[in-house]
Amino acid sequence: MTLNYIWIAFFLIAFAVALVRLVFFGDFDVFPAMMDSTFASSKTAFEISLGLTGVLSLWLGIMKIGEQGGLVSALARLLSPVFTRLFPDIPKGHPVTGSIFMNVAANMLGLDNAATPLGLKAMEQLQELNPKKDTASNPMIMFLVLNTSGLTLIPISILVYRAQMGAQQPTDVFIPILLATFFSTLAGIIVTSLYQRINLLNRTMLLTLGICCLAVAGAIWGFSRLDSELMNRASTTVANILLMTIIVGFILAGMRKKVNVYDAFIEGAKDGFTTAVRIIPYLVAILVGIGVFRASGAMDMLISGISRAVEASGLDAQWVGALPTALMKPLSGSGARGMMVDAMTTYGADSFIGRLSCIFQGSTDTTFYILAVYFGSVGIRHTRHAVVCGLLADLAGILAAIGIAYLFFN
Repeated sequence: MTLNYIWIAFFLIAFAVALVRLVFFGDFDVFPAMMDSTFASSKTAFEISLGLTGVLSLWLGIMKIGEQGGLVSALARLLSPVFTRLFPDIPKGHPVTGSIFMNVAANMLGLDNAATPLGLKAMEQLQELNPKKDTASNPMIMFLVLNTSGLTLIPISILVYRAQMGAQQPTDVFIPILLATFFSTLAGIIVTSLYQRINLLNRTMLLTLGICCLAVAGAIWGFSRLDSELMNRASTTVANILLMTIIVGFILAGMRKKVNVYDAFIEGAKDGFTTAVRIIPYLVAILVGIGVFRASGAMDMLISGISRAVEASGLDAQWVGALPTALMKPLSGSGARGMMVDAMTTYGADSFIGRLSCIFQGSTDTTFYILAVYFGSVGIRHTRHAVVCGLLADLAGILAAIGIAYLFFN
């Protein structure tokens, strides 16, 4: 329902602003511009969705190979000591553990559409363990926050959108997104653990978080010592090496298990095609709404107002142009995706605002959407501290994204 109200608001506010410009300022071009934007945005949405078909098919196919090759199970075993401490109320060996691991793995690979079915399955299994069927349990909330914090190792969809929008190096935001989503996830885990009185001060958790923090700190320190051109080149190279290593690793794992990797790939790739077709109406709807909103002048008024407020406080306001993506992300993934595409269309894919909007998109996930879908699927009415923890993780991701964008691209 939230996206419904937002979409309606785009049109009503745009119409009101355009009417004011026409009546009080004699701007006769505003309504033709709004109508032109509806057709242009519809065409852009379809072209983007069409361009996504191949890449989505590729990565869903690769994911299927990894699943049949046993790498997902291997990841589950590797992470088991950590997850048993984050979810102390889940009995050892319960099937929900596998679903949670697979959901997290899909999110880490940036495969949102593959992660959602696994997440719904995990939520149903968690509901079986829940003594109060209308109230979110502690494992449910921790699982939700892990999803909303947007832990992503490979933001495939964002890289594809950047390629579609003409970025010279679509992968140059890979390392910044990795850093921002780490801070978001870390904040979400800490806040939720405080609410649930989970002791993170044990050897396993401290060692895990310590290694992760050292790795991130080392990456920030190393990249900060490079000039901007070399930094971009290094992050792009690391990203491409990692992506190719994952593809080859999944194929080798499939061969080791004597999986017909070609058939497995085809099976997964079919889901990529249907997914790309399924998102067309959603992308058309949100891009048309945003296009009308921007063509009316309402978006410029909002951004300029925030920009003046930031400048009046003595802070740099360069990041404000990407703020709509950050504000939309907790509400709607498709809405934030539309804002990101709109920012790259308006300012350029390789502009500071275009890159920051991509980092915003990849640093967190859609808190309210995930809450509504996951909890709604099992009839949860009382969400307890889920919203607070999710939004605090979002805030940490937004602040981290701004700082990291200035470090890499300013």
